[in-house]
Amino acid sequence: MNLLLQSPAPAAEKISADTLVAKGAHLVETLKTTPADELVASTASSVAKFGLKVLLAVAIYIIGAWLIRKTKKLIEKSFEKRKADKTLASFIQSLVTATLWVVLILAMVGTLGINTTSIAALLAAGGMAIGMAMSGTVQNFAGGLILLAFKPFKVGDFVETQGKFGRISEISIVHTKLVTTDNREITIPNGALANGNIDNYSSRDPHRLSLKFNVPYGTDLDQLRAILLELVKDQPKILNAETPGAKNPKVYLGELQDSSIQIKLRVWLLAKDYKKVEHWLNERIYKELPKHGIYFPFPQLDVHMKSAGHED
Repeated sequence: MNLLLQSPAPAAEKISADTLVAKGAHLVETLKTTPADELVASTASSVAKFGLKVLLAVAIYIIGAWLIRKTKKLIEKSFEKRKADKTLASFIQSLVTATLWVVLILAMVGTLGINTTSIAALLAAGGMAIGMAMSGTVQNFAGGLILLAFKPFKVGDFVETQGKFGRISEISIVHTKLVTTDNREITIPNGALANGNIDNYSSRDPHRLSLKFNVPYGTDLDQLRAILLELVKDQPKILNAETPGAKNPKVYLGELQDSSIQIKLRVWLLAKDYKKVEHWLNERIYKELPKHGIYFPFPQLDVHMKSAGHED
């Protein structure tokens, strides 16, 4: 009986109904003629073998899960030691963990005697179907890989993208979170970020701020320049040439326009102070210049009319 149960299965062949009936009858006859004690022993042996396989699969799971946890902690400590980018560390940690779990499950299934090739094919087909159904998510996933590879920004940077300005608070594999200056959290898909324009105010320090405003014709430019350069001294966040990469504040005559002249004020500062200093300067210029008799002109048009002589 053992030989009957343990013999390899024959190759698939075309079997007629008569042949199938004959084989079934032969099997029944064999079972009738086999002693009961031998049948019980054979069944017990098969159950014991399957039980050993189950115990081995459980042992593989316990050891594998322990190794996965240890590997996860090892990767985390390794990235912390090298002070690597947190987003990249999180992504690699998740990817390695997911891969190890898949390998562990396949090892357990193989230990139980189940054909893993068909399971792998089923997983691949299911993955393709899910990928087609979630094409937008796949695009965002690919965008996340691009952002992690080229690093146009990092957590803490101030950026302007997709019509929004704020500080990057989180970068995941499918989306990026941005906190605006009015403390709103905006989630932007990585697919849109990877294919759009990104203005990173924090990538290079110091940063130049250029303000433009108009004054009337006839304004004393030397007086105006002195007022503005004195005004910027009240703001400690504005840098000068003593800071590497920065320059001293300057005032330029921009354009000669139809009803006014354009003035440009350029100062240097750290990226994190950009918006604060911009708002501060706009308010101070608006308040200080009228105190010195310099006003902001409205658009105006001078019309000269000539009276035509009338003949009698």
